Amino acid sequence: MEFPLHIPFVQAMGFELMQMQGGEAEIALTLRPDQHNSLSMAHGGVTMTLLDVAMAHAARSADATTGADANTSGRGVVTIEMKTSFMRPGTGRLTARARVLTRTIALAFCEASLFDEAGALIAHATGSFKYLTRGAGEGRRVRGTGGD
Repeated sequence: MEFPLHIPFVQAMGFELMQMQGGEAEIALTLRPDQHNSLSMAHGGVTMTLLDVAMAHAARSADATTGADANTSGRGVVTIEMKTSFMRPGTGRLTARARVLTRTIALAFCEASLFDEAGALIAHATGSFKYLTRGAGEGRRVRGTGGD
């Protein structure tokens, strides 16, 4: 399945969108050697990015302004807070599954878990995401966000 928006960093990472609907999303990645840490396992930044992108897509799929087609929404999401717990090393093919826990008109509160090919839990995250009208952050920093 195609990502609804072109995100150059996500494309460069090699993420695959498996599912995105109804406040849930699933994103997979087959790790490459350049995504490893010095111990030949998933770098923590790769793990966190997978979880972050999965939660953002879950939030986007739950946005009432999106309707049936996520490609046409005028709103995007930015991460405003994220906490990640690492349980075990990630290797091989990893899959992040995310869901919206609750949302308001302006915010979505999400969780995601990352699994390896055997189904073992690698990491878990929670995050808060702010809905923004597309273009709101172009050329300037959006107050209250990391400027994503």
